Amino acid sequence: MRSRSPETLTAGQGKAVRPRAGIISGHVLRVIREQLGNTQDEFAEHMAVSSDTVAGWESGRRALTAVPVGQMLAYRHRLMRLGASPALLQALERALEADVLLTGALEENTTAADNPLGFMVMQRDLIEVLAWPLGGPEPEYLRSLPSPPRPRRGPSPAGPELTATDRTHFFNKMRRTAEAARGDAHFLLRRQALYLAGLDDQEDTREWLAHQQRTERPSDWLSNWLNFRSVAMVSARHGDPDRLAYFIDTALSDDAGQAANLNYWANWLGETPLQLSDDFIAAPAAGPWPGHKLLDHLAKGLNPEHGYVDLNIHSVWSLLQIRSNLLRSGVAARTMHDRLTVLLDSSEISPRGRRELESIRYAIRLSEA
Repeated sequence: MRSRSPETLTAGQGKAVRPRAGIISGHVLRVIREQLGNTQDEFAEHMAVSSDTVAGWESGRRALTAVPVGQMLAYRHRLMRLGASPALLQALERALEADVLLTGALEENTTAADNPLGFMVMQRDLIEVLAWPLGGPEPEYLRSLPSPPRPRRGPSPAGPELTATDRTHFFNKMRRTAEAARGDAHFLLRRQALYLAGLDDQEDTREWLAHQQRTERPSDWLSNWLNFRSVAMVSARHGDPDRLAYFIDTALSDDAGQAANLNYWANWLGETPLQLSDDFIAAPAAGPWPGHKLLDHLAKGLNPEHGYVDLNIHSVWSLLQIRSNLLRSGVAARTMHDRLTVLLDSSEISPRGRRELESIRYAIRLSEA
């Protein structure tokens, strides 16, 4: 376990080790090349660059983020003509953005006002790509890809790789960033740095986050609510469901909490435009956003082995209270119908969760009548 100073519980400063600046976008480019069935030499010819350039991009040794914008647009057009899927081209855009955030967040001389983590409310598609080299799973839209037309030659990395030293440096920097970003003006930066620090699998992560919550003194309802949610979610991720249960029972017990929860989810899944602050979460009512993507995501999380299953159940229940029309398409209803019996037979579901599951099942029956 890493040592912590008693004042901040943060590791020593140490000398920064800056990772290669294009490891995420380089790996996604490799995935695109392999899906096209190209060797590096063939791909280099199509892109009108050298094979060494392609190899450098894919390894992160030559950062795609350093390519001028105009040239990057030209490369994107070439990829489109080669037949790269729109989903992979969008993944490449997110990977480029994640590389900028990763390297920018690690700059030792970055001030709170200049830190890119505080510029906007990050959504799931970006966070997933950013967390990938930090030990996170492969993003969902990449896991569903078919096998490449050509088998790979020899061993190859399954994803973008940071060394253990680089990961440790990143998580230590996130802790220092969160600890320094005190006050209302930097709340978004602090919240997102706390979220990323919570991805650390070190034994003291939960203790450190709990310490941060105890020493936090937000001045408004929304900041308190978001702080509560962040610590509860990280605690559940680290095997402690009690904080999450308490969060659901208390912070989601009224209309304001219900609306905030659904607004948070909708933005996380990209059903809202990009936001520059968290203020939209505290809107007096949930919306305006469609809700189809949200219901589909929550329905897939109705699994007794899912660490956040109680929150997913409660979120589906509260969503259907205000958007019962979402069941008309039948797709999400069928997904939930197949899982309700399994959930109700599980001993892992709380009494509140069981009541809400019965209500969800009744709503499905009404939609099918």
